[in-house]
Amino acid sequence: MQIRRLVGTLTATVAVSAAVLALTAAPASAHVAVKADKAQAGATDVTITFSAEAESSKAGIASVKVALPAGIAPADVSLASGPSGWALAADADGFTVSGPALAAKKDAEYAVKVAKLPADATELAFKTLVTYTDGKVDRWIDAAGTDNPAPVLKLAAAAPGAQAPTSAVSSVAPTSEAATPTTAAAAPITTAADAANDEADSSATPWIVLAVVVVVGLLAVLFFRWRRGRNQGGA
Repeated sequence: MQIRRLVGTLTATVAVSAAVLALTAAPASAHVAVKADKAQAGATDVTITFSAEAESSKAGIASVKVALPAGIAPADVSLASGPSGWALAADADGFTVSGPALAAKKDAEYAVKVAKLPADATELAFKTLVTYTDGKVDRWIDAAGTDNPAPVLKLAAAAPGAQAPTSAVSSVAPTSEAATPTTAAAAPITTAADAANDEADSSATPWIVLAVVVVVGLLAVLFFRWRRGRNQGGA
């Protein structure tokens, strides 16, 4: 009976620990999706469509800022479609689309027209900040496979004879525009503070270590109790 109870307790402990690990290590479900009508390196007049998933159940999306990948200049991007009243404003490292705040739980879906895609690229990452009316910011700026991945557009190889874009890409620099709840949140995407916050938010390692320590401690306590009970029974 003691062995059976011990096995049952161990099974329950392992199950609870596995659930904790799954919850702490799982990546965020919300994201920004991207697709294009001509997903090919060197393609011209490309319409790229974005869909920023709404995470907040109380606040609506007020703006979306995108850092353009190397090879695409902000001046070469224009708004093709978007929510009613929204407009595109180019900045130092990309662009921001904003306008009347969307309703809570409503995704921000918009499309931009790009003059030409880089001829030597195999994929393009569009680091994105999604700002809500309550000031909360979703930062989709990390590598694929992390908690906060940037949307990535996969490209087919360039057609024979495709040339690299001739327009220069502006250097990355923080924007000076102040973010407001109902206007574009043109915050810099790669500041040191943001990187530190994203690393702290996305890392599940401390929780995993804590869960492992708890499991090991419980197993040790149960083992010594079982061994003491066996010795007492033998005595």
